[in-house]
Amino acid sequence: MNDHDERWPEERFRQLRHQADPDIDKVVAEYLAAQPDGKSALDLVKAVVAELGEAKREAREPSGEPPAYEIFDALDFAKELPEWGDDRELLARGQAVFADYGLYQSAALFFACLPMAYAETSSARVLAGVSNLATHHMTRRVAETGQMLVDVMGLKSTDSLQPGRPGHTTAIGLRILHSFVRALVDERYADRWDAERHGPPVNQELLLATLFDFSVVTWEAMETMGVTLSEEERAANLYTWSVFGHLMGIEVCRDGPLTLDDVEPISARLGRLLEPSDEGVRLMAVLLQEMEAFMPLGWRKMPRSLVHWIFQDAAHGADRVPELLDVPPPAWWFTALFRLAREANRGRLLARPVDSVVRWLVRKSGRHIVVALIDRHSGGQAAFRIPPELARSWRIRRSGAAVKTRAIRRTVRRTLRAPAQGRKGPH
Repeated sequence: MNDHDERWPEERFRQLRHQADPDIDKVVAEYLAAQPDGKSALDLVKAVVAELGEAKREAREPSGEPPAYEIFDALDFAKELPEWGDDRELLARGQAVFADYGLYQSAALFFACLPMAYAETSSARVLAGVSNLATHHMTRRVAETGQMLVDVMGLKSTDSLQPGRPGHTTAIGLRILHSFVRALVDERYADRWDAERHGPPVNQELLLATLFDFSVVTWEAMETMGVTLSEEERAANLYTWSVFGHLMGIEVCRDGPLTLDDVEPISARLGRLLEPSDEGVRLMAVLLQEMEAFMPLGWRKMPRSLVHWIFQDAAHGADRVPELLDVPPPAWWFTALFRLAREANRGRLLARPVDSVVRWLVRKSGRHIVVALIDRHSGGQAAFRIPPELARSWRIRRSGAAVKTRAIRRTVRRTLRAPAQGRKGPH
């Protein structure tokens, strides 16, 4: 056993599983106790979601007259970057990983990161329950998660994690929201929540797993897609996510950043969190339904195919994720293409042309999903917006004519697919 294995014994993960965020939870509990009778935790979760949306819009496009934030101001939880986390050059390099490979990372979010979260039982229960209660729209959570990724990583400027900027506002807002979610689960599900087994909702182990989903799981998915990050890129990206984790109150990022030496022992421990659940299966079904609706004609089964492909050889038990989530079988043509790609890479025969086709399919799929989220969630509470420089880099047209053309195409797809889906069901 090496020094890094000794840093991550099983006992430490048990402790993390039973630890929430006592500093912010104490403040939130006092805030809840001071509220008028009849104002439930559910009402306050909805208010936090709305205030977070307003705060992020103000951080992205300052109006000069920021709105009053009842909850943010009452909690008074602004936080500076840690002394170890203000390396501007390293932050910029970590963010550049997203800016340079954004469509691959967007694809990884939908085809790898979210399925990993759904395959963790306590995470799936919280996501399904709170999304239904607070927003009545589970897929809105997908747009919110995508916007978080853009706000933290997609601005290609070193100040997005500074106080008052979008990434910082997102981190603090999520930390507050998680505390209200714990209060909501305690209010609504206390008799059905197995605290001995799962620990408190959104506990420190789960937060660490989520941080790994957005960093390590993403790199591994990108490597399957044909994009291998250098050691320097991975180290910088993990550093940036560690700073974000510190702001979010993740215990293991309190005193310093995670390093590449931590990746293997943590990944091995987190693999045991993957289990089947009804909530996970339901969340995955809804996600696939949404993503497949975004695909061009003839490509409807592309998302499920990519999920199978990405997880096929995944380590630490993650290869079971499609089975745990009851992901339908991939398209026959994609299975044939994947088999050809594997054979070509073994002998390097025609490997480059086949890999190029697969990478093109991944970028195309990622672009279709991002465009659909922009068109569907460009306004309202769960707004999804990307900076103009990213839109240009990803060749996403946002003119009125382009949006109208895409709306017509979606209507045509729905019309043509409806009879077949009615006969075959959701799969």
